[in-house]
Amino acid sequence: MAHRVQDHQQRPGPGAQAAVLTAQPNVSVDEDAYRLLDSLLCGAIAGAVAKTTIAPLDRTKIIFQVSSNRFSAKEALRLLYCTYMKDGFLSLWRGNSATMVRVIPYAAIQFCSHDQYKNLLGAHYGFQGKALPPLPRFLAGSLAGTTAAMLTYPLDMVRARMAVTAREMYSNILHVFVRISQEEGFKTLYRGFTPAILGVIPYSGISFFTYESLKKLHTEKTKRPQPHPHERMAFGACAGLIGQSASYPLDVVRRRMQTAGVTGSHYVTILGTMRHIVTTEGVVRGLYKGLSMNWVKGPIAVGVSFSTFDLAQDMMNKFHGAGYFPH
Repeated sequence: MAHRVQDHQQRPGPGAQAAVLTAQPNVSVDEDAYRLLDSLLCGAIAGAVAKTTIAPLDRTKIIFQVSSNRFSAKEALRLLYCTYMKDGFLSLWRGNSATMVRVIPYAAIQFCSHDQYKNLLGAHYGFQGKALPPLPRFLAGSLAGTTAAMLTYPLDMVRARMAVTAREMYSNILHVFVRISQEEGFKTLYRGFTPAILGVIPYSGISFFTYESLKKLHTEKTKRPQPHPHERMAFGACAGLIGQSASYPLDVVRRRMQTAGVTGSHYVTILGTMRHIVTTEGVVRGLYKGLSMNWVKGPIAVGVSFSTFDLAQDMMNKFHGAGYFPH
């Protein structure tokens, strides 16, 4: 290529040689660092696209989770319609800015750490560069979700508060942080943290395990290295359906504890919150309230997330191969 230094040219001195190497776009750099950045960027894109897609349904689910009103598809549609008529179309995405502030770092950390945990567990179990066995596959997903949840939890609290309150109470994300810290104490930002972690372990583990397992089975059956986009969506939808169903009661408990300061309820412990929900609303109507909506939005969100991540990674690899980015 024209820009490459030819072998027969006179070699420059050490300083000039370093300058030439720096200027060359195809010089080898730390491949692991770029792979890490790729995972972070692709994870961020995947999370943002997925959550924005299902934001109105997600907000509706949270409102039912934190109230004692009985959930039904008719009531959910009625809530969506009333919100639209009262506050306008964009109000259906209220709290989505807080969701983006949380989900972009959350998804970036989750997908990136999942790749790192897969590499570490693969090296430990002797499966470097190969598909992991079932247990390490589940562990990689659980550890990835736990890592992301631990690092971004206060943002999830803020998002839940914004979803269930009017604009007059919290005008923006920073206002939520300030009011909670001043009126309820800094520790409130971590209320519901324990059920969140207990819920994310099976949810993230099962989701990643299911998606990776279906991709592995697909490759073995079809002999194609990568599934088509619609197949990835289907695999992600199955992963989301199974994962969210398994961890849903803890999701309800987490939301009740997060929004206790604005709903007038007193939820302090996991068992106390569960006991109150079961006593007043029943097991199915209380702990699984809104699950049917999750069966609609959950598979869509996880399917979009996993498939977007894979497609973004494929695109990044093509860019690297074409020389647009260093690799």
